[in-house]
Amino acid sequence: MKKVAIGCDHGGYELKESLKKYLTELGYEYLDFGCHAKESVDYPDIAFLVGETVATNTDYVGIMIDGVGIGSGMVLNKIPGIRAGVCWDLSSVINSREHNNANVLSIGGQFIGEGLAKQLVKAWLETDFVGGRHDRRVTKIMEIESRFLHR
Repeated sequence: MKKVAIGCDHGGYELKESLKKYLTELGYEYLDFGCHAKESVDYPDIAFLVGETVATNTDYVGIMIDGVGIGSGMVLNKIPGIRAGVCWDLSSVINSREHNNANVLSIGGQFIGEGLAKQLVKAWLETDFVGGRHDRRVTKIMEIESRFLHR
């Protein structure tokens, strides 16, 4: 079973705390990278820690929660080996896993309520990459990343 690296900024703090309890209920272990209070923090710092953990440990997937999810998604996708999906509904969650083999989920704590967030997280964790024609496309994503790393 995968482990979850989870983090948030102040805009996702309350949702992260709720999702940590839910991950435990689902039987997942997690590593919490913060933030640990509602005071303002910079999401890039925490998104980096989540992404670095996923990129360097194949046992981990990641969940990052900021106000909207977009900023953290941008940070995460700068980290080699990360394929972060910024998702807002069940369809985008399933697509991010089935078609893009996303290894980090980025969501918005100010736009997604607790009930929907739990549904999205459960679906994301339980959805597998289907491979096939999508494998070729994910390989191309990683090849593009590799070209820039070797310049």
